[in-house]
Amino acid sequence: MWNNIFIFIFLIVKSSGSDYDDEATVSVAEEDYARSWECTGYCGDNVLRSGRLNDSPMKSRVLDAMMSSQILPLTKDKPDLFTNFIDQYDLPKGFTGPLAEYDFIIVGAGSAGSVLASRLSQGGRASVLLLEAGQGESVLTDVPILAPLLQQTGYVWPYVMEYEPNVCTGMVDGRCFWPRGKAVGGTSVVNYMIYTRGLQEDWDRIAAAGNYGWSYNEVTQFYMKHERANLKGLKNSPWHGRDGELSVEDIPFRSKLSKAFLDAAKLYGHRRVDYNTPDAFGFSYIQATLQRGQRASSAKAFLHNHKKRKNLHILTTTRATKVIIDPSNKMAVGVEFHKNGRVYQIRANKEVILSAGPIESPHLLMLSGVGPRKQLQSLGIPVIQDLKVGQTLYDHISFPGLVFTLNQTKLTLVERKISTVQNILQYQQYGDGPMSSLAGVETIGYIKTNVSDEIGDYPDIELLGSCASLASDEGDIVAKGIRLSNWLYNDVYKPVEGVESFTILFMLLHPKSKGYLRLQSVDPYQQPSLYGNYLTHKKDVDTMVAAIRYIIKLVDTPPFRKYGAKLYRKKFPNCLEFEFDSDGYWECAVRAITATLHHQIATCRMGPRSDPEAVVDPELRVHGISNLRVVDSSIIPRTIVAHTNAPAIMIGEKGADMIKRTWNLY
Repeated sequence: MWNNIFIFIFLIVKSSGSDYDDEATVSVAEEDYARSWECTGYCGDNVLRSGRLNDSPMKSRVLDAMMSSQILPLTKDKPDLFTNFIDQYDLPKGFTGPLAEYDFIIVGAGSAGSVLASRLSQGGRASVLLLEAGQGESVLTDVPILAPLLQQTGYVWPYVMEYEPNVCTGMVDGRCFWPRGKAVGGTSVVNYMIYTRGLQEDWDRIAAAGNYGWSYNEVTQFYMKHERANLKGLKNSPWHGRDGELSVEDIPFRSKLSKAFLDAAKLYGHRRVDYNTPDAFGFSYIQATLQRGQRASSAKAFLHNHKKRKNLHILTTTRATKVIIDPSNKMAVGVEFHKNGRVYQIRANKEVILSAGPIESPHLLMLSGVGPRKQLQSLGIPVIQDLKVGQTLYDHISFPGLVFTLNQTKLTLVERKISTVQNILQYQQYGDGPMSSLAGVETIGYIKTNVSDEIGDYPDIELLGSCASLASDEGDIVAKGIRLSNWLYNDVYKPVEGVESFTILFMLLHPKSKGYLRLQSVDPYQQPSLYGNYLTHKKDVDTMVAAIRYIIKLVDTPPFRKYGAKLYRKKFPNCLEFEFDSDGYWECAVRAITATLHHQIATCRMGPRSDPEAVVDPELRVHGISNLRVVDSSIIPRTIVAHTNAPAIMIGEKGADMIKRTWNLY
């Protein structure tokens, strides 16, 4: 029955010659709509949280300036300013609800899911249902400088790592905060927009482990397919795409400290490079997913122009709770989800695809009977396929606690000073100025520390130059966004709120410490237990301490000294027993502020059948289950030199290509 309806819809779309034909009307029989029933079991609260994720009111002088400028009709009596001007994803004209069957059901409209849904629904040859627990973007999520503020809103899943001694000791309750994007566009709606693909060595090593089709040259074509690069000096580069949907641009705002960072690096022999090419070992200005100074999310790039496709149905504020798998033949046949207090079970005629991210994709697999046998049995879940789901987890961590003070003004982004109507108007009119900054992050560089045991120019640390510090917003945004404890902020950082200061962040690229996640309940609304196991391997501690020493050395150069840059030497109150600047002190400090960079990977690890840790094969098919794939950053099997948003989008692109070839949809 569905096939006849779909042919009818396809002919309407094809005859219109456009995705934008909102005049075409579809007539669907009542019996072809999905049935639903009232939720009576684990139903949770599936309404997107509004406001902050704690009880304190959200503070932001930038938002206050926006209200004062009257650019947007924002009012202070709104419980959550981010609910203003939400992007809507109504069903196409003529549809009154989800249908009973689709060719493909995609769970998660994030960085990977957005491109996947766009590609699979192209040409009208397949019907696609895209499920998203969050809602559309707000007009405020477009503003780059607000990125850290988003971690305090309902645009994130407020995951918290389990308590682990000796890490995150300076965070609220001694626990690390792991916010992940909860929106159409996923984490690309809340991240810092840094566009990095990973090094040639990364992807070639992944391919060499039996993952055919994933070498650097092979994945690069999928990066370039959707890229629309507008990068100064790289107009003729053969490594960038120019006709794709995803805008990649230079950051419009640059402080004088960004040049100091690159000049200092040059003094130590580092080259200027385009880090998104095979020749990537060096320093550069950041390439960002921006379009004329505004955030370019995956949703904007791949979904906004296709909302009216008759064969693409997007359901927001919809919580997938289970993949329906026939235990007799181990075939995925559909998805169960909750929406508006109702339960739906919808059939997938071709495939179910999980693109819910590195936490929710393994979570759903385990709820559906795919995962570690003993763990599932302990919760009474029938085991359909025994796989090591969630048993490998790597993450990139940082230490944002270094502060360098300056003896000059107008060099950094001090929130109190930049939150002016003039800057808001400049951003509105020209898309530049302080509001277009990635919350201060400007430059990037790769180094190999003196404790690395790698051969050749393969980095173990990424440096991120910035023109702000934890004190720049008086503790209202970044510190609260990472859930830094008040006792630590007030003692260490509050004293320099009146002084211009900055930090240089670093990223531990290849942690030896391996984490994992566990299913803690059959309630799908209960987050899995998350264990980062940060800094359990001594090599990780040594590398982070070496990175700190490198940064201090980098700042102690003429390009920074001319601005009076000086290391702020206030000791952490929980590290008083150590001499400042000793190895023991810096280890204590990084264990106090152990901040994730939101790059969890490998929880649905990709690998050949011979890999005992693998969950999906190189074509992203779940081992032992037919018609079920995982297409998101959870499949990345080992650490890579990249912020994972761009790789996730590439994985969506490559996954769509493999799926279309499987079903002859080209």
